[in-house]
Amino acid sequence: MAAGLTKSGIEALHAALASHVERGDMPGIVALVARGDDVHIEAIGHKDFGDTEPIGPDAIFRIASITKPIVGVAAMSLVDDGLMALDDPVSRWLPELANPRVLRTLESELDDTVAPVRPITVEDVLSFRLGWGSVMAPPDTYPIQKAERELDLHTFGPPWPPSDLTPDQWIAALGSLPLLDQPGRGWRYAGGAQVAGVLVERVAGAPIGDVLRERIFEPLGMVDTGFYVPAEKLDRFTTQYEPDEATDGLRVLDRPDGWWSVPPKMPDGNGWLVSTVGDLWAFASMLAADGDGLLSPESVHLMRIDRMTAADRAANAVFVGDHSGWGLMMAVPAADGSTGIPGGYGWEGGTGTSWRTDPAVGLTGIVLTQRAMSSPEPPPVVTDFWTTAYAAIDQ
Repeated sequence: MAAGLTKSGIEALHAALASHVERGDMPGIVALVARGDDVHIEAIGHKDFGDTEPIGPDAIFRIASITKPIVGVAAMSLVDDGLMALDDPVSRWLPELANPRVLRTLESELDDTVAPVRPITVEDVLSFRLGWGSVMAPPDTYPIQKAERELDLHTFGPPWPPSDLTPDQWIAALGSLPLLDQPGRGWRYAGGAQVAGVLVERVAGAPIGDVLRERIFEPLGMVDTGFYVPAEKLDRFTTQYEPDEATDGLRVLDRPDGWWSVPPKMPDGNGWLVSTVGDLWAFASMLAADGDGLLSPESVHLMRIDRMTAADRAANAVFVGDHSGWGLMMAVPAADGSTGIPGGYGWEGGTGTSWRTDPAVGLTGIVLTQRAMSSPEPPPVVTDFWTTAYAAIDQ
């Protein structure tokens, strides 16, 4: 396999990304495409629509759900150290989930429940098969949705605005509700990531921010990644926007001095990290090198195994599309061998971010924007990024 990227392909990628900035889809983009030793970074536009300074490659973005694989690596590092195992019941560290009830049906009232067939395991949490997660229905359609909203759990929607609960309060509140499915019997997006964050804290005996820093960020030199942006780095922090249906334009979701400028009460493993393209490249490179001494090759392999059934994929195509499955805390190639773009493993973020590493062609791509997604399906800028990134491969 020839390594590298073509000059014409890189020019086409730049033109595609620049077009989104030029027509005002977002103020700026920072992206990376790498194959072998050929690493190319684009920094286009500005950190804010009102900014006059060009955006730099060290700009800090809210990476949303790319948080999930990072927390997943932290969890697997604890497995490597023998502090927990994938088949361990999580009740050992999360007694709040020791005796869950399970809704008889999704439409059931909260007291219409049955007993669980088995305990929730660590693997259930990391593979999103713990029995808790997304409900594909308008808010408050079912009693469980109303109860979840009243408890401020933020499991059925975006993690912003931040919850006012601490991790201990959050897991206690979750434990007061019944599960939606029997443990291990169905895949539901996202809820497992929040539980995983609390689990990592309990197993390690330290706040998750400290665990991530000591086990991942410091060893990999990820100096700008964390759950908030300190004051001395706010000049590199981007403004986050979201679509405004009323005006068919954009409105500010969060400014640099907003939600992410202070430590959150709930450091959400589902999607609260900030980072830069360089930091994420260091993380992606570690996984591409089978853990590179930070994580065992076996743990990297376990993270990449698809754990979705055909029925899971059919019911959740809005999340994983037609060619991805789900491993441990990230998307992976589907076990049935179906292919598409982007391939490989990684994940997207609801703030307008995407990372995948495709071992089949040796390609890693990272794109960071400030335009929040309006649906689970990738927005045009992300689709254009991946189309041109794959086209840039030097055959």
